[in-house]
Amino acid sequence: MSEPEDGFEEEPGVFDIEDDAAVEASTLRGIADLEAGRVISHEAVMRWLLSWGTPDELPPPKCGD
Repeated sequence: MSEPEDGFEEEPGVFDIEDDAAVEASTLRGIADLEAGRVISHEAVMRWLLSWGTPDELPPPKCGD
């Protein structure tokens, strides 16, 4: 990143700030969901997405699909 010409420093955006505790917590929640079977298969999501805009649009898949 180049230095600003007006003498002001650019502040980092909300997504530029590392939050290791939040990343760790979300990783642990994801692992717990996986271990508890709270997942939706790739195939179920693809069937749903491919049905969008068709006369036979499917409802969103649910955990275990």
